[in-house]
Amino acid sequence: MDPRLKAFAHLLDVMDELRAKCPWDREQTFETLRHLTLEETYELSDAIMNKDLDGIMKELGDLMLHIVFYAKIGSEKEAFTITDVLESINEKLIRRHPHIYGDVKVENAGEVRDNWEKIKMGEGRESVLGGVPQSLPALVKAYRMQEKASGVGFDWDHIDQVWEKVVEEINEFKVEVEKAEEDHDQQKLELEFGDLLFALVNYARFIDINPENALERTNRKFIRRFQYLEKKARRSGKVLHQMSLDEMDVFWNEAKEMGE
Repeated sequence: MDPRLKAFAHLLDVMDELRAKCPWDREQTFETLRHLTLEETYELSDAIMNKDLDGIMKELGDLMLHIVFYAKIGSEKEAFTITDVLESINEKLIRRHPHIYGDVKVENAGEVRDNWEKIKMGEGRESVLGGVPQSLPALVKAYRMQEKASGVGFDWDHIDQVWEKVVEEINEFKVEVEKAEEDHDQQKLELEFGDLLFALVNYARFIDINPENALERTNRKFIRRFQYLEKKARRSGKVLHQMSLDEMDVFWNEAKEMGE
């Protein structure tokens, strides 16, 4: 037997046994597993950002367990089985890759993406944006919505236009900030700031930067530098909230010079 099939069959057998004999596993439902699946997904994300290949392998195993677990519960409800799950994704992948399994010609990955969105609309979806989960983090959601809109031709023609939009939104936000000094309107400020972020996400997309990854890298850089600052302050016998900004900047710049 193919070792891949053997390993997958073993996981199915283990799942059956756990569901039958383990008190905790017996109690789980779709709803109780949901938050655990989200946690596992973020753990996989951490491993990817850390370039931890062993961690990626282990976190993929955890996610695979969750998929099998959901399918087991589905079979108990006589709603679907793991076979249905696998056949569904197989059929969808073949249908959405007509350049591989049909006679459609494509020149690049962009055309593949565009065809993907058009095929999805032909499957009965009423909105191009209908496949974007409402619970996605806002930054990720903005990027995915822009990608999907672009897939049906709703996009800027040139990158210069995108940057002009960023500048326009910066100026509009500055105007609202100045207005707020006299007549504070928090909702209007948030709306204008949201427009600015949305424009920046769009520009990132045009230059092939994933804004979520970019911001997370900056987050991690800030954490490293700030923790270096904290460590140096402790070694100097100082407390951060009693230090001046100039004093803290000395340690911060040390961290920068060290590549933290």
